[in-house]
Amino acid sequence: MDRRTFITASGVSLGTLAIGTVATATEATGRFLVDRSSLRDEDRVEIVHELAPVDLLVVRSSEAELEGQGAEFAPDVRIDPNAYRPARRDSADALAEGEDLTEYQWDKRDQGLPETHDVTRGEDTRVAIIDSGIAAGHPDLEGQVDLELSRSFADDDYGVGGPYGGTHGTHVAGIVGANDDGTGVVGSAPGTELVDLRVSGPRLESRDGGELPPTYWGDTYYGSVLAALVYAAEIGCDAANLSLGWTWRMRQEGWGRFWGQAHQRVGTYARRQGTLHTHASGNWGESLQFNRDETDSSETAGGITTSSTGPVGFDPDTGEYVEPPYAPSTYTTHGVGAIDLAAPGGQGGEYEQDNVLNAIAIPDFGEDGEYLGADYGHAWLAGTSMAAPQVAGAVALVKSVDERANANQVRTTLERTASVPDEYERKYYGRGYLDTLAAVEDAAGPGRP
Repeated sequence: MDRRTFITASGVSLGTLAIGTVATATEATGRFLVDRSSLRDEDRVEIVHELAPVDLLVVRSSEAELEGQGAEFAPDVRIDPNAYRPARRDSADALAEGEDLTEYQWDKRDQGLPETHDVTRGEDTRVAIIDSGIAAGHPDLEGQVDLELSRSFADDDYGVGGPYGGTHGTHVAGIVGANDDGTGVVGSAPGTELVDLRVSGPRLESRDGGELPPTYWGDTYYGSVLAALVYAAEIGCDAANLSLGWTWRMRQEGWGRFWGQAHQRVGTYARRQGTLHTHASGNWGESLQFNRDETDSSETAGGITTSSTGPVGFDPDTGEYVEPPYAPSTYTTHGVGAIDLAAPGGQGGEYEQDNVLNAIAIPDFGEDGEYLGADYGHAWLAGTSMAAPQVAGAVALVKSVDERANANQVRTTLERTASVPDEYERKYYGRGYLDTLAAVEDAAGPGRP
């Protein structure tokens, strides 16, 4: 079969790359996150990633070596995506190659994107996708990805510009910046420049008995994510999207505290450089507000933590719903003080069209691990993974019309123009439900189109 064939895949209701995963300090990866200023002799360790602006290193070494040097460190844990919710999977209707699919994109319609694009398409902005890799050759993403700036932080040699860690990153990238050439889908900010910062490598067997495509879930290291976020800030990204997450136990042998401090250090640096990181809140349907023993990665470092909403009974022919697009998703994590904004991520329920339609790329590997190409198509997915890039796209649009705004000012604009629906509880929304059109009009100011 031609590996470049354009296909329509099954609609899959999925979550973030890691959902409810506890980063355990007992896992022996041979990698460590180290405070560089505390390391006496760098020549005695192998440096994997250098996070120079925040004085951190990711190294390969032994615990005994680092303790002998008196270093401050914690294990660099593998983020193991061993669970996802919701688990419902629905087949999508056949969607012909070259067809305009925007009528199915209730999320873009609800956010006023057709009207917004009369003002800006996100020109002169840049968004990093920290994920499983972007299929830059997908028809909806052709010309959208800056491959020269893109980098791989994964523990392999596959490079960038392909879905080497699975299709997740391609779908996320399309939500932010799919092109608007009149076919397929469109992103929130089709004029922005996407940067592929791949942190997930391939896993060459299916995790659930073959129901999901092989390599959908790839291995990801915590230190690689932090290194990618630092790099995104260094190259001037306006937003860096993290549709992945993990939890750590704050009292676990002191390492949880180190992880949290490292994340805070990286997030603070990114924000000061002008990079907002948009973060999926998680899909296990529980409150992040009252769990004092565990901290979720979305709760730190000044990012915009995003919960998910979605309609019930969306009819693409009429544009009508049984319940509106701002209804909280059944699976979304929530909590007053934990959520910053809510955005369209799909309902994850009975009807696949209530989920978010965008591009996918199913990778294929030979028995020896050789990458053979990918099948391109579209699928309806649901998760806070799909909600966070809606906010990243909105960041690009706001920044495009107000280029002098810093990261805090862009965030303020998004929060000021959001609102909590009267019929639902604030715990699902934080400052409110994203209103992209209102945010762009607010940023443009009076007298501007």
